[in-house]
Amino acid sequence: MGYAVVLGEALIDLLEADLGGEQIYRQAIGGAPLNVAVGVARLGGRVEYGGTLSTDVLGDRIAAFLTAAGVGEKGVRRVDVPTTLAVTTFEGAEPAFTFYGEPPSYALLTPDDLDRPTLDGADVLYTGSICLLGEPFRATAREAWASFGGIRVFDPNVRPKLLPDAAALTALRDLVEEFFATADLVKLSSADAKLLYGDSDPAAAAGRIRALGAGAVVVTCGAEGAYVAAPDGAALLPAPAVAAIDATGAGDSVMGALVRRLLADGRPAGLADWERHVRFALAVAGLVCERQGGATAMPTPAEVTARWGEI
Repeated sequence: MGYAVVLGEALIDLLEADLGGEQIYRQAIGGAPLNVAVGVARLGGRVEYGGTLSTDVLGDRIAAFLTAAGVGEKGVRRVDVPTTLAVTTFEGAEPAFTFYGEPPSYALLTPDDLDRPTLDGADVLYTGSICLLGEPFRATAREAWASFGGIRVFDPNVRPKLLPDAAALTALRDLVEEFFATADLVKLSSADAKLLYGDSDPAAAAGRIRALGAGAVVVTCGAEGAYVAAPDGAALLPAPAVAAIDATGAGDSVMGALVRRLLADGRPAGLADWERHVRFALAVAGLVCERQGGATAMPTPAEVTARWGEI
């Protein structure tokens, strides 16, 4: 089995919680790409993380967490700026994020920082999310993406509070469509689709993204499941019924599970293969939603099997 390279942000989530009637914020290690990397590793896949971590105590905690999770750190560079914080509030189980820290500690990876031998040897490359909003990371991701010869997967992971006006949204749409056009897999949420295109209909979003050149598109739709579109057809797959308490990281767990399956099985032959992978990913996400918090909620294969049986 080969390995994946995940490029993107790692930060600290401060998760809104209640303690004896008092509102507090629980610290959790997060960032969508970090969540994806941990998800792959917890499911038994080999993965190398590439990104910048602060030299502060929070950066040390993130580095230690990656090591404990079995994520490789050949692509990590430490930077002397404070770790970015994402203050997370909830509407039900759904999180909303506000980010603090300039310059962002997670977006300082330069093209010269890329671990070329590790990148060249990988089978899957993931990038996406809020790290693409700033330089030098954007140039770094573009360079890695353009030179990569394996399976390329992308998640826009749109955060509305980082888009101050219509011009910022237009710029983001242009940027993510640049990556969509050459992606083997695009994973996005129906909320992402609505922000990018003004319509949360997964079939419309998937059709538009595939028309740009993407090989396959998976649109997650929360409790309704996921819509998957491949060159030979499309299908809406139901999500398993769960008692969700925290959806933080659920979409990232879908991507982590899909990357894990791509590492195990290679390029899918068509819709039937994608459906099989997405069913597995939805089961993983369902288990994540039954737990608190992001990266720490990512399950092992044994936990997935114990909850859902063989998938």
